[in-house]
Amino acid sequence: MPLILFNKPFQVLCQFSPQEGRESLADYLAIPNIYPAGRLDADSEGLMLLTDDGKLQHKIAHPDHKEAKTYLVQVDGVVDAAALARLQAPLDLGDFVTKPCKAVQIAEPAWLWPRNPPIRARADKPTSWIAITLEEGKNRQVRRMTAAVGLPTLRLMRSSIGAFSLATHPLMPGEFVEVEAEALRVGG
Repeated sequence: MPLILFNKPFQVLCQFSPQEGRESLADYLAIPNIYPAGRLDADSEGLMLLTDDGKLQHKIAHPDHKEAKTYLVQVDGVVDAAALARLQAPLDLGDFVTKPCKAVQIAEPAWLWPRNPPIRARADKPTSWIAITLEEGKNRQVRRMTAAVGLPTLRLMRSSIGAFSLATHPLMPGEFVEVEAEALRVGG
């Protein structure tokens, strides 16, 4: 089966089993026997990969295969060179030290959909956008990284996984498309 690219909406759970009062993947994907290859927190949005191939799912999600993942992050505050340097270097988060990564300040993406509910806007408190590319993915890692450098995350959206990107596969939240898995870098 081809791989499923899915744009997970904000507050949707990364599971198919229902939870009262919460939307899950089952509310968007009526494809039998597929499973997510990696997760996003309910308060994160963006690109997910799903497949019915257990070996492929493991390869995509396993850290040894190092599929780069890029996150677009709206942070509370103004990004400066020192914060970017700290994000890029190994960063001690208490229970682990991050691997070096790529972090660059960006303009708010023109193609980005509005979030529902919207991010609060305060005239006296500016926000900034950062693109962070990781080859690891610990629980709430990006949020913890930005907080550690004094820039709390307001909005977090995964824009790409390996060769797959919402820039080249434009999907609105809740939409999905099937693609061929051969574009993934993971080995046999």
